[in-house]
Amino acid sequence: MAAIYSTFLQRAYDQIVHDVCLQKLNVVFALDRAGLVGDDGPTHHGAFDIAYLRCLPNIVLMAPRDEAMLVNMLHTALLYDDGPIALRYPRGEGTGAELPRRPRAIEIGTGEILRERGASAPAGGRVALIGYGSGVGKALEAAAELERNEIAVTVVDARFAKPIDAGLMAQLAAEHDLLVTVEEGVLAGGFGSAVWETLNETGTTIPRILRVGLPDAT
Repeated sequence: MAAIYSTFLQRAYDQIVHDVCLQKLNVVFALDRAGLVGDDGPTHHGAFDIAYLRCLPNIVLMAPRDEAMLVNMLHTALLYDDGPIALRYPRGEGTGAELPRRPRAIEIGTGEILRERGASAPAGGRVALIGYGSGVGKALEAAAELERNEIAVTVVDARFAKPIDAGLMAQLAAEHDLLVTVEEGVLAGGFGSAVWETLNETGTTIPRILRVGLPDAT
């Protein structure tokens, strides 16, 4: 197991590719300070790990929405026996979620619907917010604000950026007019791109997709 800042793992990229992923070794990468890190400064922002790891073969990528899910994901990673696996988590305090008394393994590549829009939502106004990692909390905050304005939305925790839950993404695409992906990482090659690629590759009719994340800027 390698526990390391997201930004520092970039310095070992060649080793990740050749010594771990290509050989399909059972290495767990625990990526601390994933996303924005405040006063730690721009050199410490963990902005790129989703994009730079997602393109590598044999690796699984996941991110917890809170500390309870972190417990379950770390348990899942330690049990995983089919190659490298990485989980990213942000700097700072947890959300206050109650920790599980016993950790449980999560099925690889499965997402979770946290709240569903009302059945009476009008056509043309059906929105799904798909969060990854800390993006799930932002999606829930946005959903609460929209609900105050009588706009019902679906909120989903993708849990995995690789492999993406293709069945769940197809379901969301079929039932909604707009998919909004929320991630704390660069948009180029990131989680939102993974959602779009998955829908395209499965031949799903793709609704409008709005990606929320970090722009290509310093």
